[in-house]
Amino acid sequence: MLCHDGPLLYESLEEKSILCFIFMKADEDVEWKLLKPEIFATIMDFFSSGLPILTEDSPPSDTGINENDDETVQMIKELLDTRIRPTVQEDGGDIVFISFDDGIVKLKMQGSCTGCPSSVVTLKNGVQNMLQFYIPEVCHISI
Repeated sequence: MLCHDGPLLYESLEEKSILCFIFMKADEDVEWKLLKPEIFATIMDFFSSGLPILTEDSPPSDTGINENDDETVQMIKELLDTRIRPTVQEDGGDIVFISFDDGIVKLKMQGSCTGCPSSVVTLKNGVQNMLQFYIPEVCHISI
């Protein structure tokens, strides 16, 4: 189960263990050893603040089928929701549907997938192949 965006992090609960993901990305010219104290202080300040780690609100569903969606968009959303997103969410990430136009599916990577070098490979090799297999109208995927 993937919990929704909280003020600080994604948290997923699997069986009885808890997996937490905090993803940070820095510019190449920044040294991590200089960032570590600031990152640690920010996390500790947050936990000391008493603010909830997770929100009760569910994020809006990008895969919800709307009455205005054509059949191809409905199929894309269904496939994303049932086969692709659950797998990506297990690793603390997510894939958000943005649009479908002229054979191009526009998606956005979130969570631990953001900035991950393997996310582009995952998107191209896994997600694009699956969408193209089930939905011939899909020609390409764009991040």
